[in-house]
Amino acid sequence: MSNINRTFTYMNPITLIWFFLAGLGGGSLGYILRIYISKKNFDSYESKIKSLEEKHQTDVKKKLNSAEKKVDNMIDDARKEASNIRQNAILVEKNSLKKEQELEQKIKNLEKDKNELRQKADKVKSLYKEAETFKSKQEESLQKIAGLTKDEAKNILISQEEKLSQKDLMIQIERLESVRKEHLEQKAKNIMVLAMQKYAQEQVSEYTTTTIPLENEEIKGKIIGKEGRNIRTLENSTGVQIIVDDTPETIVLSSFDPIRRTIAKLAVENLLKDGRIQPARIEEFVIKAKEEIHQKIKKAGDSALYELGITGVDSKLAYILGRLMFRTSYGQNVLMHSIEVAYLAGIIASELGANVMIAKMGGLFHDIGKALDHEVEGTHVNIGMMLLSKYNIDPEVIKAMQSHHEEYPYETIESRIVQVADAISASRPGARRDTADNYIKRLGALEKISNSFNGVERSYAINAGREIRIFVTPYKVSDINAKKLARNIANRIEEELNFPGEIKVTVIRETRIIDYAR
Repeated sequence: MSNINRTFTYMNPITLIWFFLAGLGGGSLGYILRIYISKKNFDSYESKIKSLEEKHQTDVKKKLNSAEKKVDNMIDDARKEASNIRQNAILVEKNSLKKEQELEQKIKNLEKDKNELRQKADKVKSLYKEAETFKSKQEESLQKIAGLTKDEAKNILISQEEKLSQKDLMIQIERLESVRKEHLEQKAKNIMVLAMQKYAQEQVSEYTTTTIPLENEEIKGKIIGKEGRNIRTLENSTGVQIIVDDTPETIVLSSFDPIRRTIAKLAVENLLKDGRIQPARIEEFVIKAKEEIHQKIKKAGDSALYELGITGVDSKLAYILGRLMFRTSYGQNVLMHSIEVAYLAGIIASELGANVMIAKMGGLFHDIGKALDHEVEGTHVNIGMMLLSKYNIDPEVIKAMQSHHEEYPYETIESRIVQVADAISASRPGARRDTADNYIKRLGALEKISNSFNGVERSYAINAGREIRIFVTPYKVSDINAKKLARNIANRIEEELNFPGEIKVTVIRETRIIDYAR
């Protein structure tokens, strides 16, 4: 600091003045340059602001012009719409006035017609009174001439008219029935032929096998075992009675349960193949046979449902259905018969426009009660209805299957279809075998029913029980009554007999006049 002071002390005053003037001039020049630059920047900003203001004003003017045009257009449209509304209102008012005038005119015309009708009604009443008076006078004169009262003449005319009408009516009925019968028979034949053509399954009568052939007589001793242990074990394990008698090289299995009989048959055959017959092996083979048969039953039920396209059925019900594989009816396998009935019912239902699935299920389950009828009391129809209800099957299916033996009334068209399909399947040639005793009983029942009617002289069942010919006494049965008699006998046969197919009822009335020339 002392050095600086010394420097300023030794400096020349003039130099100091020049330094001062130089500093003052430099500051003034900087100040002037700063003012110049600031003014120049201000001028440029001001010009930009002016250009932006001009542009904004131009845009505002354009938008105002566009808005004014839109407002003008909206005002023009509103004026046009108001004009249209006024014109429509004027037209509506004119139409309303016109309709009011027409309505007034119609009211006047109705009043006029009403007055005319009153006048005519009065004239009719007066004419009716005159006619009644004339009628009573005529009746009195007719009664005097004929010598009969009004009621007597009326009864005579009615009785004569009844006789004529009855004769004409029976002729007309016969003609209509002939035409209807021909038409229905042709239609029924076409549907049945079509159904059988679409499902033509080979039918083979089946027999329940209860005998097992043996290679030699020594095997009988093995089956019986020491002190009868083997045969007792077999009978206790299977629930089947095994009969070993003097029949050569054969043993017999006896049981009311076809499944038990089949299990026993399979177990015995496998034991004979194995050769080691002893109680432990017997029980082992019986268990294997039961498992095998149960698997076959389950598979048979599932296959039947799959084949027919039926779903949603409880597995337990499907198993019960499979049990029908081991049940026969007159030699016909009941499961195969049920599948065939389901197919036929479905085809007939599709031709008639009925519910195909209901008809199929009704046909498939119509005999399901036979799977348990040896275990549960009741007819197979009632057992089947109980089973289907238990496993929540559609009530329409129950209605369709319950009437196939006519134990219950036909409630739906599908019930009739199932009954027809069942009859077709059962009566097809080769489908079932019938015993001679049943055949003779059916013929005797047909003749007994026919002979029970008054006027029947004699009757003959012919054509293997498919036709009954009835001869009547001519003076007891007229031609008209013969027609009624045939229908009554047919109805009685339907009510009292169970038969496949149909039975033709023929009433024969003939008059023989015999004289002798001597």
